[in-house]
Amino acid sequence: MTLREEYKASLKSMDTEEHIDLFFYRPLGFLWAKLFAKLGVTPNWVTVASIILGVAGGILLYFGDQPSRWLNYVGIFLIVWANTYDSADGQLARLTKQYSRIGRILDGVSGDLWFLAIYFALTFRELHFGDLLAGNYFPQHPLIIWAMAIIAGICHAKQATSADYYRQFHLYFLKGKDGSELDSSAQIHEVYQQVPWKGHFFKKLTMLAYRGYTAQQERVTPHMQELRLTLTERFGNDVPQSFRDAFRAKSLPMMKYTNMLTFNTRTIAMFIAVIIQMPWLYFAFEIVVLNAMMVYMIVCHERFCQRFTQELRDGKY
Repeated sequence: MTLREEYKASLKSMDTEEHIDLFFYRPLGFLWAKLFAKLGVTPNWVTVASIILGVAGGILLYFGDQPSRWLNYVGIFLIVWANTYDSADGQLARLTKQYSRIGRILDGVSGDLWFLAIYFALTFRELHFGDLLAGNYFPQHPLIIWAMAIIAGICHAKQATSADYYRQFHLYFLKGKDGSELDSSAQIHEVYQQVPWKGHFFKKLTMLAYRGYTAQQERVTPHMQELRLTLTERFGNDVPQSFRDAFRAKSLPMMKYTNMLTFNTRTIAMFIAVIIQMPWLYFAFEIVVLNAMMVYMIVCHERFCQRFTQELRDGKY
């Protein structure tokens, strides 16, 4: 296998890749993955390293006074570095066939921890340095700032959860079960029941959290769940190619929204807000712009899932 072929094999799919990732993060992630493979480093340890870098970078966004502002650029660099590792862990797993559900859960948690640090840093930055930031265009009442941060954080979680779910559903039809990390809360519950608390506390706790995460994804997508059930009843795991192609054609335009709702778009907005000394704008961007994008994505996806379910019942496929 040539290096180019190996690089392509490290990607999830061209359908779900974003331009910035293909131009920057995936090539760097591939180089890291090759190095870590030679050193015998596992994907989970790469994820742990990304957590350390991302949290450290988020904390450095706190500094808003002029003498310490250079630390913001160090923080931005660390967050970008962390995301190259976040790319590398998945690429390493695909190259070395080291897949695990725990790895997927840990990978999802890593981003949550980065942004938890970022939200706290930006909130305290507004509270402590608000009078120094961009002419004080924002009212520095603590309750307003905390409310915006909490609402933005909740919205972020829902946006990322929805985007991840739709991406995995798309990959399921594009590459089959082995090429997707699509789960169901019922399947996870079965695994959870089989794991005892004694001697397996961390795994049990992780499965409990992941079961709740997946159940939340399912509650927001009733027509998608109806489609999954109908497909299972009709075809089991052997979904005909004609249906796969039809679903991919409808789902593909949604992939740009799943990408914008995950990392690159929100971090670009966050970096700009930090650099222009108006970090509260980042909270507003998540609450208004990204929420509108998420609602549009969900409505469109649910509509064509409902239509496909009806077509299956009418015997079209």
